[in-house]
Amino acid sequence: MININNIQYQLSETDGVFTLKNKNTTLGFVRFDDKGEVEYIFVNPIFRKQGIAKKLLKLVREKTGKKLVLQEPISPLGSKLLRSIEKWN
Repeated sequence: MININNIQYQLSETDGVFTLKNKNTTLGFVRFDDKGEVEYIFVNPIFRKQGIAKKLLKLVREKTGKKLVLQEPISPLGSKLLRSIEKWN
């Protein structure tokens, strides 16, 4: 298991998209608008359950300064993620 706080990653931002990559692959990405609406979030299955989605969402919140809203449809994993971030949103 990889701890996001202990891995080296590259963060890039273009047109409302944050992408986290390591040397070999994309770890995950999130697409959002300036109102804090998350249009799409994806974490590479190999790197799931390691805090990457939460890291991406925190970056969106810092960037927009808005309460995050996940757009429909929300998958079962997305619903679980939304419940977990409601505590700090």
